[in-house]
Parts: sequence; C-alpha cells; structure tokens
Amino acid sequence: MKKYSPSEISLHTTKKDCWLLIHGKVYDVTNFLEDHPGGEDALLHASANGDATQKFEEVGHSSTAFSMMEGYLIGVIEGYKGSVGGGEGARKTKEAVGGEPVKARTLQQRKPTSSSSFLDLLFPVLIVGLAFGAWYYLTFHSKAKA
Repeated sequence: MKKYSPSEISLHTTKKDCWLLIHGKVYDVTNFLEDHPGGEDALLHASANGDATQKFEEVGHSSTAFSMMEGYLIGVIEGYKGSVGGGEGARKTKEAVGGEPVKARTLQQRKPTSSSSFLDLLFPVLIVGLAFGAWYYLTFHSKAKA
C-alpha cells in the first residue's frame, strides 16, 4: 500500500482534489464530495484540518459508510502508529509524524460528559416552568387586580 507524508496529504484540500486522513488511512474523496450526505463542505473542512479521524468518529457513521470508504482508499500515512485496520474502534496515538503534529481522538479516548447531559435536561424544564408561571400570573393575577 502506498505511503504518503502529512505534507503531501495537506496539498489535497480542494473541490477538485480532496484527500482525507482517517485512522491512518488516506482516502481520495474527490468524486464523493457531491454525494456526501453531510455536504461537500464537511469533507472539505475535514480535509483542511489535517487528520479527520476525530470528526469522522463524532458523527457516528453507519456500517455502509465504512464499506464505501474502502472504494476511496489510496494509501496510508507514513509513520502511523496504531491500528491501520481503521473503522469503528480504531485508535490513533498522538505523535509527530514527519515533524508535523497529528491530531486525533477517537470516541474511546473521549471523556463522558455526564454533568452537561443533566443540564441539557434541566434547562428546557426550567424554561417551560418559567413560561407557565408567566402565563399563570398574566392570566389570573391581572384579572384579579382589574
């Protein structure tokens, strides 16, 4: 399998020539830009940001997406340490490859945010409570004073 340097991959970030680095593998997604369900901008931004592994994992792609990826595979990145098998659960170590930092965190490396999920539930309930209180006050207290 052909090996590419990070600097070589960084030259392919346009609509006419777009490569992605995901789980140590290099994909030429130029022909897929218009067909991507998230839009071509999502792929172009991921390409411009270097390693797209984190963004790819955050979206939570289907098994069909993983199958389709193999058709766009053109090689691997030089000096990659990790599971080049790719796909769900693949891990990538943070390291400098060819003098350039490789940034990626997979879902397994992210910390769960349990406190924010509680606030995500509490905030809408608080808004509904305030709206009900305002409605009650304006409906019944305004009539009583009039």
